[in-house]
Amino acid sequence: MTIFTLKETIQLPESAFEITEHLGFSKVESAKWAWLEIAGAVLSHYVVDRHARLDGLLHWFYQDLGFCARESYFSVEAADLGACVTTRQGNSTTLATVLMLLAKQLDLDLEPLLLPGTTVLCSRIDDEVRYIDPLTGDRLNRHQLHALVRGELGNGAPFKPGYLKPASLKRLISRMIHELKAGSIVTHQFEPAMECCNLLLQWHEDDLNLNRERAFIAQQLGCISVAAADLKHFVDNSPHDPVIELVKMQLKELKEEQEIYH
Repeated sequence: MTIFTLKETIQLPESAFEITEHLGFSKVESAKWAWLEIAGAVLSHYVVDRHARLDGLLHWFYQDLGFCARESYFSVEAADLGACVTTRQGNSTTLATVLMLLAKQLDLDLEPLLLPGTTVLCSRIDDEVRYIDPLTGDRLNRHQLHALVRGELGNGAPFKPGYLKPASLKRLISRMIHELKAGSIVTHQFEPAMECCNLLLQWHEDDLNLNRERAFIAQQLGCISVAAADLKHFVDNSPHDPVIELVKMQLKELKEEQEIYH
């Protein structure tokens, strides 16, 4: 796989299209053409009243264009923005991103909120705040947002104010890459999963959990020395982590495995 450097300046949808092509998934050109067709057509839904404009966008997006959740929700295809644009199916993050970009074409701001395990959108028009489920276009209230968090983290999970803070484009792309990584691991596509870790570490070099994940993936690929180096990095830099003893055992087993190979 060629070397790919993540840029600090992000352009959506182009940056996401380039990443998925680099990983060996959807092609940039087909994704661009599908996007241009949709982005051009949305302008016909521009009306003066912003509330009516948003309602019209949501109806057109879900009813007329048929955007919806992909049945294989945790797959690479669902997490691939190019595939989402061309097939009109995705997960909460890719659907939210397409809808956010189309809203921008209509001078509407839809802000992505990265809740644990799901992405939602927030609209602020005049004094009205509306939370939108990108899988369906339905409104969500605060109680439903908390239910989504509890569904991911457990019934005792609190609803943190930070969940309502709009995500930057960098955080949004990072979530997409995490979801592409997860989809790749599920289908045992370990090379693109490995590259997802490499890309994320460009932006989040202090995230030691990425080193631990990459160690697991490297081991599946037979790259024992890479896996051992990542686990050693985790142990050296996170001595008080609750899983440190487990990681030390994994590292010991890897070193024994290295000796067998040699």
